[in-house]
Amino acid sequence: MSILLVRHGETALNVARVLQPADTPLCARGLRQAEQLALRLGSEEIEHVLCSDLPRARMTAQPLLDRTGLGITATALLRERNFGDLRGTPYTEIGADPFGPDFVPPNGESWDAFHLRVAQAFALMLEHKRKLTGKLVVMTHGLVCRALLHRHLGSAAGVALIDRFDNASVTEIDATAPHLVRLLNSTTHLEGDAADGGSAHGAA
Repeated sequence: MSILLVRHGETALNVARVLQPADTPLCARGLRQAEQLALRLGSEEIEHVLCSDLPRARMTAQPLLDRTGLGITATALLRERNFGDLRGTPYTEIGADPFGPDFVPPNGESWDAFHLRVAQAFALMLEHKRKLTGKLVVMTHGLVCRALLHRHLGSAAGVALIDRFDNASVTEIDATAPHLVRLLNSTTHLEGDAADGGSAHGAA
């Protein structure tokens, strides 16, 4: 059985292109996306949900939990990159590319620290999956999805690397090495309501 990697639903700050504080909730559109996601995943053989502990991820998971009665494990390892003092700042006011390779946000995570944490999150994902016979849902954030794709997952035939993950998108990966991506950034369940917020890098 596979692992289903999901980016959280849309927030108002995704649309406004603002680096999001930790407590940012879903907007109305994001709540609709979470319901549509639950309808799609409710037909999958899912056994457990591993989730970022930030509200926008937990809110995205909740309709699926309500529909299925699944258990959930929340972890800070799956949080979005911490942009420190810049959280709450529009991208246009930063004066530099916050997603650039050498950018270190004040009192936030460097890329090296972020990628180390994502590696720990990936190990935790695999540890949880080994205990299950059904699928594992991993509910997280755009930059985490990108880091997993570029650094930890294999590419099946016809699947190209991307930098941006849509809100409430589903990516399906093999649970065993080389962890091939079987489905990438799928939003067919959103019925024309696919998110177009967030940055070109799929952050937050």
